Amino acid sequence: MPKETAAETSSFPLAGLRVVGFEQAVAAPLCTRHLADLGADVVKIERRGEGDFARAYDSVINGESTWFTWLNRGKRSLSLDLKHAKGIEVANRLVERADVVVQNFAPGAFDRLGLDVATLHAKYPKLIVCSVTGYGEDGPYRDRRAYDLLLQAETGVVSVTGTAEEAAKVGVSVVDLSSGLYAFSSILAALYRRSVTGEGAAIRVSLFDSIMEWMSPLSLMATHGPKPQRAGARHASIVPYGPYTAAAGRQVVIAIQNEREWTRLCSDVFDRPELATDERFKNNELRLRNRGELEPLIDEYLSQLSVEEAEQRFERASIPYSRLNDVSEVLRHPQVLARDRLINIAAGGGTVDVLRSPFNIEGVVEQPAPVPSVGQHNAEVLGELGYGEAEIEALAREGAV
Repeated sequence: MPKETAAETSSFPLAGLRVVGFEQAVAAPLCTRHLADLGADVVKIERRGEGDFARAYDSVINGESTWFTWLNRGKRSLSLDLKHAKGIEVANRLVERADVVVQNFAPGAFDRLGLDVATLHAKYPKLIVCSVTGYGEDGPYRDRRAYDLLLQAETGVVSVTGTAEEAAKVGVSVVDLSSGLYAFSSILAALYRRSVTGEGAAIRVSLFDSIMEWMSPLSLMATHGPKPQRAGARHASIVPYGPYTAAAGRQVVIAIQNEREWTRLCSDVFDRPELATDERFKNNELRLRNRGELEPLIDEYLSQLSVEEAEQRFERASIPYSRLNDVSEVLRHPQVLARDRLINIAAGGGTVDVLRSPFNIEGVVEQPAPVPSVGQHNAEVLGELGYGEAEIEALAREGAV
């Protein structure tokens, strides 16, 4: 494994694992990014010339996109023309030595390259192949274009997000992220099984199935109980649970989960113990039904306290709370700084501070993992596959790489 990738020592749990990513956008790259975080050698296949189209989302990070920077650090980039016979030959050589292949091409596209699962497993029975699709590989929607917003709308996420007046999408790409994480965890499970049985696996993850799983509680509620209502930043089925206004118009967020917390909030924060046993508010179901009466009272009581005073009372009463921070503030959050959660990596034409991997495994020390440029590792990867210098130059001349 090249020294500049995420894992420099065998202490990384996936050190030595070879992964090939036929990937673009978000879901599959997130999956392989986390495999790289844990030490896998990930070779990212990119379109010759332009590369992954996520590179063009913006140019904020020294000319590179924020999304690409986040999703692709620690990988090696190999540019290929998969419509070129010699490009396909290179791809097959890569797959031959791989432990895991991840792809999120349109349904059928990978098969047309001669890389269908049946063929691959006939040749390489220990290979783990993970396919990430939009709506799945069958069913009436299998051929639909599937992007995060479209799936948020199709699966009801948008219908329960936003205010009563206007629906909204979730502010992060929750469909892509859920799919990438299910692909990642499925691969880990398949690797464990392979260590026991020696068998490879065919893994199929769809954006539709992934976000539908996350929508299960709300769809169950809508089917068997009252339909969830949009409540802005407040919880659709728990009250009080959301932002409320203290003195000077500053906001704090309260999250009450049980009746003990509700009682303490009324008595120790609001100095209104009688509110806890008010017939309109004495349990969550009643508070939800009467939130139009309750929430103005909460704002009224909090308006008499500064944010700092309210937070002191929350602390003393063990009330779950937070401030309503802006996204521009989070990388300098005191918890981020206190826990040394930032690491400086090379990206684009310079460097940038990014959050460390969320995996905190004792004995594993994350190394700065750079973001590759398109085809940056062509010569290196092709050399490992047995191509000589003259052959590599010929592949480039012919437009295969």
